[in-house]
Amino acid sequence: MEYRIEHDSMGEVRVPADKFWGAQTQRSVENFPIGVGLETMPREIIRAFG
Repeated sequence: MEYRIEHDSMGEVRVPADKFWGAQTQRSVENFPIGVGLETMPREIIRAFG
């Protein structure tokens, strides 16, 4: 996988080259794994929202 280096007030962070977000979002993705495991919403609920 290819990465690019983004900079913010906390320093450098590697962001996957195919993503459009920056350093702060990448830090959030790494530090707050939302939707992993039991935290995912059931498919039935997602379909109901659609």
